[in-house]
Amino acid sequence: MFLMILITLFEFSLNSLQSFLENVPGLIVVIAFFTIWVGCWLPVAALLAIALNWQPHQPLPPHQKLPLLVSLYLLAPFIVWAVSWLTDTSLLDYGVIAEISMLGSVALGFSLGVLSLAFVFSWQLWLGWCKFQEFNIKQILSITSPIFLIALFVGGVEELVFRGFLFTQLEQDYQIWGAAVISSFIFAVLHLVWEQRETIPQLPGLWLMGMVLVLARFADGGKLGLAWGLHAGWVWAIATLDTAQLIEYTDQASEWVTGKNKKPLAGVAGIACLVLTGVIILLGDHILHSPTP
Repeated sequence: MFLMILITLFEFSLNSLQSFLENVPGLIVVIAFFTIWVGCWLPVAALLAIALNWQPHQPLPPHQKLPLLVSLYLLAPFIVWAVSWLTDTSLLDYGVIAEISMLGSVALGFSLGVLSLAFVFSWQLWLGWCKFQEFNIKQILSITSPIFLIALFVGGVEELVFRGFLFTQLEQDYQIWGAAVISSFIFAVLHLVWEQRETIPQLPGLWLMGMVLVLARFADGGKLGLAWGLHAGWVWAIATLDTAQLIEYTDQASEWVTGKNKKPLAGVAGIACLVLTGVIILLGDHILHSPTP
């Protein structure tokens, strides 16, 4: 009897909470989400920082950053699911769909991301702005698989959070492009959490990247597959080039063209890559949805 009363009270409280959350502005839900996410992660981060002997006020080396990043991102899907449950929102509304077509979209996006960067770097090589370090190519075989898995994981989680949950919530309060602008701004600014000095010059590029990924979601019929693949393709290609040190800049062009601090998104070349990708997505979407004669 006592157990039945507890269950009834729980169901009543849950229904009341869900009814209340239905009328809460999307921006408030977004703030609550990030607060809970960070709040759940901080104890884990503190333990990892102690275990890794992290020194505050110093740049995070990759071997220290990766465990912190993975622990943070592992929490995100569970919190997105919890918020969707509490707000009575289907994961389909966030662009998550368990269909084989999703894998096709991911593969297409991944290929487009890699090819767009390959095109931009090919022009830089041809113009003499950088040169290819052929003797480092043997490293690719040993690093490509782990980087590929990390790229898929990072790309998937960031798309679920920013182009899925965040954009969908903001769309309740703003017009579509308003939600796209704001979600892309938040996406860019939150990258400052890890590194400030190198990230600040990349902020315009990160914002534009967010906008292109929103466009990819539109082109994919509201699903996240194309955006996920595109994001993962960029992460994989850049991380592979950096880790294997396959590219060396010749300083024949300004770093504001090739990318300040050797970060493509902080230069005209990276912006050109994003614009090129956006144009390809728009053209592809136009061709696919044009009425047949």
